Amino acid sequence: MKDRIKSIEAYEILNAKGNPTVAVTMTSENGAEATASVPAGTSTGTNEAFVLTDHEARYQGKGVRKAVGNVSDIIAPALIGHEISSIEEIDGIMLELDGTKNKSRLGANAILPVSVAFAKVRAKSLGKSLYATLTDRNHYAIPNIIATVIAGGEFGVSGLEFEDYLYIFHEFDSFSDQLEALVKLRKSLEKNITELYGPCMEDGGAIAAPVESTDKAFTIMMDTARQEGYEGKVGLGLDVAASELYDRQSDRYKVGKGMLDRKGLASYYRELCTRHPLEYIEDGFDENDEEGFCLIRDFPFPCQNVGDDLFTSNITFLEKYHRCANGLLLKINQIGTVSEAIKAAAYAQSKGMDVTVSLRSGETDDDFIADLAVAVGAKQIKLGSPVRMERNVKYNRLLRIAKELNL
Repeated sequence: MKDRIKSIEAYEILNAKGNPTVAVTMTSENGAEATASVPAGTSTGTNEAFVLTDHEARYQGKGVRKAVGNVSDIIAPALIGHEISSIEEIDGIMLELDGTKNKSRLGANAILPVSVAFAKVRAKSLGKSLYATLTDRNHYAIPNIIATVIAGGEFGVSGLEFEDYLYIFHEFDSFSDQLEALVKLRKSLEKNITELYGPCMEDGGAIAAPVESTDKAFTIMMDTARQEGYEGKVGLGLDVAASELYDRQSDRYKVGKGMLDRKGLASYYRELCTRHPLEYIEDGFDENDEEGFCLIRDFPFPCQNVGDDLFTSNITFLEKYHRCANGLLLKINQIGTVSEAIKAAAYAQSKGMDVTVSLRSGETDDDFIADLAVAVGAKQIKLGSPVRMERNVKYNRLLRIAKELNL
């Protein structure tokens, strides 16, 4: 007997930032049940799928009762009783119900939790692990870790010029070894920074230290890596979030106390790469600065040149800009459905690009992206410092998958 969707319940919960978001619990006629919830970003691209909020007094206008109502009143009646079939088919029904390019009628925050909940229920109905039901792969691997450990940038409190300072992991025998190394490095880094600057605030689990420069931050990070015996096994990365630094009137970027044009900013990145093992630059230029991204692409040495706001996990912008970068940062709430996220990953890989699956700053305890990263064959996963549970549930899910796959 074929399984069918029995019920879909939507409700408002809080994310890690203390802001409302949408959660959905779905059940099937055969008893499969799953819950999914939607993350939110702080640094967001202008082309991301639309997040529907209430704009009322409660929660300073950030309530999501309208999105919850769209699940209950529009999406659920269209899906209840539908066969547990392909994810793409279910997503297609919701996209047709919405009828807009950016999901602005129903809200991506209404569509996405239903899409993820359905993917989870489908896996349970099939009696398989979730990652094994999302794509048809013959081989699975656990992605390498990318982790923000020092916070700066436009939304930070440290004064550092760029948004996130990251460790990039490779050359480890197993995912569990990588994760253990990250835990050790994060704790040692906090100790070393505290000795230099005194106790520091945290920003999303990363250390918001009053470090005077990017060079100094990188030096502290690599000194810590050497201290713990991981030199050669970890590199450095930047999430620049350059759209937040870009001044459209002058066509320049605010870096530190000065302003740089795109060639000057590219030269600065190049200098950082020569002084430090910087091997990953994310959103190094404004989301519309195709020329700037190409300057990193043309560096005479390997560097992951990764587009986040440039692509917003959307095939339309991948088709337009894929020649500018060699990496896609994949965030499911940027595009708003599971099937579209999977298609974006596959398209990027078909163009020779790396895929890095990423969480958002306003995360929930949903661990779906761990399975997604394994399913799409992501090279890396960006989950942040392992000091907060909304991040650790994803690390823990990857540990379970690694054990299941004997990796």
